[in-house]
Amino acid sequence: MLIFAVESSCDETSLCLMRSNGSILSHIIASQEIHSKFGGVVPELASRSHLSNIQQIYKNCLIEAKITEKDIDACCATIGPGLIGSLLVGSTFVKSLSMTLNKPFYPINHLEGHILSPTFNNKVKFPYLCFLLTGGHTQIYLVNSIGKYKLLGETIDDAVGEAFDKVAKLLDLPYPGGPSIEYSAKTGDINAVNLPHPLKKYKNLNFSFSGIKTSVNLHIKKNGMNKNLVKNISASFQNKISEILIEKLNLCLQELKNNNVYVNDLALVGGVAANKFLRLKIKNECTKKNINLIVPPKKMFGDNAGMIAWACIQKLKHSKIKNDLYFRPNPRLEIENKL
Repeated sequence: MLIFAVESSCDETSLCLMRSNGSILSHIIASQEIHSKFGGVVPELASRSHLSNIQQIYKNCLIEAKITEKDIDACCATIGPGLIGSLLVGSTFVKSLSMTLNKPFYPINHLEGHILSPTFNNKVKFPYLCFLLTGGHTQIYLVNSIGKYKLLGETIDDAVGEAFDKVAKLLDLPYPGGPSIEYSAKTGDINAVNLPHPLKKYKNLNFSFSGIKTSVNLHIKKNGMNKNLVKNISASFQNKISEILIEKLNLCLQELKNNNVYVNDLALVGGVAANKFLRLKIKNECTKKNINLIVPPKKMFGDNAGMIAWACIQKLKHSKIKNDLYFRPNPRLEIENKL
């Protein structure tokens, strides 16, 4: 079975052709550089860019896969959460293709795509713990099986990826902020700047990052901007994020243990999970706890159609999804919603 998938929830136009056995015939991710000068994604520009790019990317996808569109057996697209304009462009394109080819259309939750992405290249034992770290979400899920997920904690303000972008902007580093801060932090001192640890005294599984951004802003105003300061703040900020994630991991494991739930695997997914410093810190902690750290393939960390196609395949295998050409994109779609 050949699945065609589109991911267009934010500023990446991504298309994928994947067999039901997981073999990838084509996987294209086109990033929109137009947003870099604004220091963040401009929704109107994002949707316009999707609209102007998607047809040519589709043609390139077919050429790379060496197939015709008649070979496609089913279509799927991200229908939320995300930017409504971007979601509409991608899902409308795929729905139109489904109608033209008389093939089923399957709506896929963007968050579920991330959650299932590490099962593409890892043998996992259910239940497993999943830290979803993106520009729009910071959440902890207990993944009991395909289609059964329990939200354990989430951010009450900024997402972790958003915090990286905002701190990078304060430091005059290029957008996106994650790679810029990771590079700048390599020669910085992780102990140079004392940054706050929000919600530490509350001992729950929710996150808060806005206070760290404010502290960085005040530190810059007090000390002035220079190269060493940028490197040291980058290193201190990145290290503080790792401390927060590790603390939440330990709290989460203890809470699960109190409820007689035990996990063998911790999945790190989303664009922020591509940060090598964070992964190493968390991997060291997992080793102490005798837990396997699992991550998706490199090309499936950020927003991508590969994870959307894979999620569709897994849900079809477990009869957890139905053909629904009339499902409307929902910018605030939650993982608990039934598709």
